[in-house]
Amino acid sequence: MKATVISIIIAGAIIGGAILLVGSGSTSGGGNDVPANNVSVVDGKQIVEIRAKGGFQPRKSVAKAGIPTVLRFETSGTFDCSSSVRISGLGVTKSLPQTGETDIDIGIAKSGTFQGTCGMGMYPFELDFLD
Repeated sequence: MKATVISIIIAGAIIGGAILLVGSGSTSGGGNDVPANNVSVVDGKQIVEIRAKGGFQPRKSVAKAGIPTVLRFETSGTFDCSSSVRISGLGVTKSLPQTGETDIDIGIAKSGTFQGTCGMGMYPFELDFLD
Protein backbone atom coordinates (compact mmCIF):
# COMPACT_ATOMS: atom_id res chain seq x y z
CA MET A 1 0.00 0.00 0.00
CA LYS A 2 2.79 2.40 0.98
CA ALA A 3 4.69 1.66 -2.28
CA THR A 4 1.54 2.36 -4.33
CA VAL A 5 1.03 5.77 -2.70
CA ILE A 6 4.68 6.70 -3.26
CA SER A 7 4.43 5.59 -6.91
CA ILE A 8 1.32 7.73 -7.46
CA ILE A 9 3.02 10.78 -5.91
CA ILE A 10 6.13 10.33 -8.07
CA ALA A 11 4.03 9.84 -11.22
CA GLY A 12 2.05 12.99 -10.42
CA ALA A 13 5.24 14.98 -9.93
CA ILE A 14 6.67 13.76 -13.23
CA ILE A 15 3.47 14.52 -15.17
CA GLY A 16 3.11 17.94 -13.53
CA GLY A 17 6.72 18.81 -14.32
CA ALA A 18 6.26 17.76 -17.93
CA ILE A 19 3.15 19.94 -18.26
CA LEU A 20 4.97 22.94 -16.81
CA LEU A 21 7.97 22.38 -19.07
CA VAL A 22 5.90 22.09 -22.26
CA GLY A 23 3.66 25.00 -21.29
CA SER A 24 6.56 27.37 -20.71
CA GLY A 25 7.60 27.34 -24.38
CA SER A 26 11.11 27.91 -25.68
CA THR A 27 13.66 29.70 -23.55
CA SER A 28 15.92 30.74 -26.41
CA GLY A 29 14.15 33.34 -28.48
CA GLY A 30 10.54 33.53 -27.46
CA GLY A 31 7.65 31.15 -27.50
CA ASN A 32 4.80 30.98 -29.96
CA ASP A 33 3.08 34.13 -28.67
CA VAL A 34 6.01 36.50 -28.19
CA PRO A 35 7.97 37.44 -31.31
CA ALA A 36 11.65 38.11 -30.88
CA ASN A 37 13.51 41.20 -32.06
CA ASN A 38 15.20 39.49 -35.03
CA VAL A 39 14.25 41.91 -37.81
CA SER A 40 16.40 44.80 -39.03
CA VAL A 41 16.50 47.08 -42.06
CA VAL A 42 19.84 47.54 -43.81
CA ASP A 43 20.22 49.60 -47.01
CA GLY A 44 16.47 49.51 -47.64
CA LYS A 45 16.21 45.74 -47.25
CA GLN A 46 14.51 44.06 -44.34
CA ILE A 47 16.51 41.15 -42.89
CA VAL A 48 14.75 38.48 -40.84
CA GLU A 49 17.32 36.39 -38.94
CA ILE A 50 16.39 32.83 -37.95
CA ARG A 51 18.64 30.29 -36.23
CA ALA A 52 18.32 26.71 -37.47
CA LYS A 53 19.46 23.96 -35.13
CA GLY A 54 17.15 21.54 -33.38
CA GLY A 55 14.31 23.64 -34.78
CA PHE A 56 14.01 27.30 -35.69
CA GLN A 57 14.45 30.23 -33.31
CA PRO A 58 12.55 32.39 -32.93
CA ARG A 59 9.44 30.38 -33.68
CA LYS A 60 7.55 33.57 -34.61
CA SER A 61 8.95 36.54 -36.50
CA VAL A 62 6.99 39.75 -37.12
CA ALA A 63 8.13 41.98 -39.97
CA LYS A 64 6.79 44.79 -42.14
CA ALA A 65 4.99 44.04 -45.39
CA GLY A 66 5.68 46.04 -48.56
CA ILE A 67 9.47 46.24 -48.43
CA PRO A 68 12.17 44.01 -49.95
CA THR A 69 12.92 41.18 -47.54
CA VAL A 70 15.73 38.70 -47.05
CA LEU A 71 15.38 35.66 -44.80
CA ARG A 72 18.76 34.92 -43.22
CA PHE A 73 19.11 31.41 -41.81
CA GLU A 74 22.06 30.87 -39.48
CA THR A 75 23.36 27.36 -38.85
CA SER A 76 26.05 26.20 -36.46
CA GLY A 77 26.79 22.49 -36.50
CA THR A 78 23.27 21.73 -37.70
CA PHE A 79 22.96 18.06 -38.56
CA ASP A 80 19.23 17.54 -38.00
CA CYS A 81 16.26 18.09 -40.31
CA SER A 82 16.27 21.84 -39.59
CA SER A 83 19.14 22.00 -42.10
CA SER A 84 16.36 21.97 -44.69
CA VAL A 85 13.70 24.70 -44.74
CA ARG A 86 10.31 24.93 -46.48
CA ILE A 87 7.92 27.86 -46.63
CA SER A 88 5.34 26.78 -49.18
CA GLY A 89 3.41 30.08 -49.14
CA LEU A 90 6.56 31.89 -50.30
CA GLY A 91 7.79 29.17 -52.66
CA VAL A 92 10.89 28.52 -50.55
CA THR A 93 12.59 25.12 -50.37
CA LYS A 94 16.25 25.23 -49.43
CA SER A 95 18.95 22.99 -47.99
CA LEU A 96 21.15 24.85 -45.53
CA PRO A 97 24.85 24.23 -44.88
CA GLN A 98 25.86 22.61 -41.58
CA THR A 99 27.46 25.88 -40.53
CA GLY A 100 27.09 29.36 -42.01
CA GLU A 101 24.55 31.93 -43.17
CA THR A 102 22.12 31.44 -46.03
CA ASP A 103 20.23 34.44 -47.41
CA ILE A 104 16.97 33.84 -49.24
CA ASP A 105 15.63 36.90 -51.05
CA ILE A 106 11.82 36.72 -51.08
CA GLY A 107 11.34 40.08 -52.82
CA ILE A 108 8.76 42.54 -51.55
CA ALA A 109 6.97 40.86 -48.67
CA LYS A 110 3.19 40.74 -48.93
CA SER A 111 0.94 41.07 -45.93
CA GLY A 112 0.05 37.77 -44.30
CA THR A 113 1.18 34.92 -42.12
CA PHE A 114 3.38 32.22 -43.60
CA GLN A 115 4.10 28.85 -42.01
CA GLY A 116 7.56 27.37 -42.35
CA THR A 117 8.95 24.01 -41.35
CA CYS A 118 12.00 21.80 -41.54
CA GLY A 119 12.31 19.28 -44.36
CA MET A 120 10.49 16.60 -42.35
CA GLY A 121 7.74 18.89 -41.04
CA MET A 122 8.79 18.38 -37.40
CA TYR A 123 9.94 21.90 -36.51
CA PRO A 124 7.44 24.67 -37.37
CA PHE A 125 7.96 28.42 -37.39
CA GLU A 126 5.93 31.41 -38.49
CA LEU A 127 6.59 34.62 -40.44
CA ASP A 128 4.00 37.36 -39.93
CA PHE A 129 4.17 40.33 -42.31
CA LEU A 130 2.07 43.31 -41.19
CA ASP A 131 1.02 46.44 -43.11
